[in-house]
Amino acid sequence: MSGHWIWKAAIAGFCGSAAHTLLMYLKSRAGLLPAFQPYENLQASLAHVTGTSVHPIIPWVLSFLNGSTVFGFCFGRFYGSLPGASGAAKGVAFGVLGWAVMGMVFFPLLKLGPFALHLGLGIWPALFSLAMLLTYSVMLGLVYAALDPQRETGSTSP
Repeated sequence: MSGHWIWKAAIAGFCGSAAHTLLMYLKSRAGLLPAFQPYENLQASLAHVTGTSVHPIIPWVLSFLNGSTVFGFCFGRFYGSLPGASGAAKGVAFGVLGWAVMGMVFFPLLKLGPFALHLGLGIWPALFSLAMLLTYSVMLGLVYAALDPQRETGSTSP
């Protein structure tokens, strides 16, 4: 019984990743922030580290798998400890935390600076990255809560 959270977290992570992918697709189609291309920056960084070219699908696959597994499992494991009374509220808390880490650690590693400020686009990349993380994490929280209604009522056992 204690392992059921794993498959629920995997399904919720997959749904969150799918929502995030849809948002990124819409960003591309609408031409929003064309200079802010985190997947292209990740691709360039991976190419630099590996010393070879990296296919454009690799950063997307890494992101999708990471969101579907690692972050989904982290969310499921810490669901009971996250602030908020609903899956969506817990998703917001998880997303804001992820956004802070991404802005302060991941973006600087990609040479974009904290919250991608080195792009010279002001606060817009930071706000869009917050939207990216909240799209993922709120969907993650909603699906996880729907799959595990006992948790929604306050039970904290994994």
